[in-house]
Amino acid sequence: MSKRYKQLIEKIDITKAYSMDEASTLVKSLVSAKFDETVEVALNLNVDPRHADQMIRGAIVLPHGTGKTVRVAVFAKGVKADEAKAAGADIVGTDDLVQQIKDGIFNFDIVVAAPDCMGLVGQIGRILGPKGMMPNPKTGTVTPDVATAVKNVKGGQVNFRVDKKGNIHAGIGKASFDADKIAENLASFVKAINRHKPASAKGRYIKSCALSLTMSPAVKLDVLQLMDIK
Repeated sequence: MSKRYKQLIEKIDITKAYSMDEASTLVKSLVSAKFDETVEVALNLNVDPRHADQMIRGAIVLPHGTGKTVRVAVFAKGVKADEAKAAGADIVGTDDLVQQIKDGIFNFDIVVAAPDCMGLVGQIGRILGPKGMMPNPKTGTVTPDVATAVKNVKGGQVNFRVDKKGNIHAGIGKASFDADKIAENLASFVKAINRHKPASAKGRYIKSCALSLTMSPAVKLDVLQLMDIK
């Protein structure tokens, strides 16, 4: 453990579960990198993703965005292609975009698709899937309203999906954000997670939650407060 990291840990009371406001303020004091670190949230949920009804997946547009510039590729044609371009899509295409992806050129972060183009997208599902880029109706990235999808993604949409062990990780802002904006983004994200609570989930839904920066130790959050966010 480096001297820098030890100094950061000393700022955290490891016996305490912090409120969202406290954690958002504290995490800003943990800045140590020369770049604008991402504020990251990590949750462990009391779900079993092996059961289809307990697969937590969705998207939320954060009130203050993520602070990240997101490049969007859109599969659309005709009028929908024009709408996507007008909304700010970085790349719009059909067969040409399929070929670009097959050639391993990924100058984008997220893929959006109009429903009538999903046949094309299916050709590259094995490439996009492992990269977490496969469009999906649950995250709003397969939709006839491609313009709104592009605006949402550009405006701070965060997609989330529980892993095999019940964990969800997401970037919800930057260290340069005001503490109140970090707290509001965190509350919106947790609210979305709570909305996806499956009826079959037993016991305490959120088992643990922590806030951190890209290069910092984690700050433990009060899960009882989080589960009260409706």
